[in-house]
Amino acid sequence: MLLKDKVVIVSGIGPGLGQELSTLAAKEGAKAVVLAARTAAKLDTAEQEIVDLGLGTKVLKVTTDISDEAQCKVLADSTVAEFGRIDVLFNSAYDPGSFEPIEEASMDGWRRAMDVNFFGTMHLTKACVAHMKDSGGGAIVMIATMVEHKPLATQGGYGASKSALRCATKHLALELGKYNIRVNSCHMGWMWGPSVEGYFSWQAQKTGKSQEELISEVTRSIPLGVIPDDGECAKAALFFGSDYAQVVTGAALDVNGGEYMPV
Repeated sequence: MLLKDKVVIVSGIGPGLGQELSTLAAKEGAKAVVLAARTAAKLDTAEQEIVDLGLGTKVLKVTTDISDEAQCKVLADSTVAEFGRIDVLFNSAYDPGSFEPIEEASMDGWRRAMDVNFFGTMHLTKACVAHMKDSGGGAIVMIATMVEHKPLATQGGYGASKSALRCATKHLALELGKYNIRVNSCHMGWMWGPSVEGYFSWQAQKTGKSQEELISEVTRSIPLGVIPDDGECAKAALFFGSDYAQVVTGAALDVNGGEYMPV
């Protein structure tokens, strides 16, 4: 089991990747899974999914807005108070910002994306690092995006915030290695899940095209020919949290079916 006996925090719990990560962590033997999101109801849903596995995994729910530094400290401190340590942090919380062409965009949307995707993630990372140092190490996994490498119209604010995080990830890996803390990132492309399903439904109404036509337009640029399922993408992220990646830090893994291939 990849996460056997580990204490795992997953931020950004909700339908999609966050919930897939928390459920998969339990399946892969985590001793405890700590769920964090702004909405308490989402935490309840994720908790029930873990309980239904019948594995006896311990669950702690902490309502958290990661853009608030004090709330991040409460999350990290509560985890250690309950379970004694933090082994793995999956930074999955995000804000998409405003989907607008840059020349028409309100910078308020860009600031919101930066507050969550960059500053919020850094708040939570710093809060957890203090405890990881005390326990002899840990793994931090940043959920990043293909948009950093392959720009997508109207997603400038989101891409910029995640690009800032990509740079910080490298610096964190450099500075925290001496404490046996690994910091890596997974760059997700299209992921089949509730948000993407909703997007295609909206586009079908807007354009008059069928969802099948719209999906085909996307998959033409994906060598594997499918939009990766969010559960499969979660498995790639889980690798970085596991002991199989003990000597991997500062790495960026592209999880997009081959749509973007770095040279």
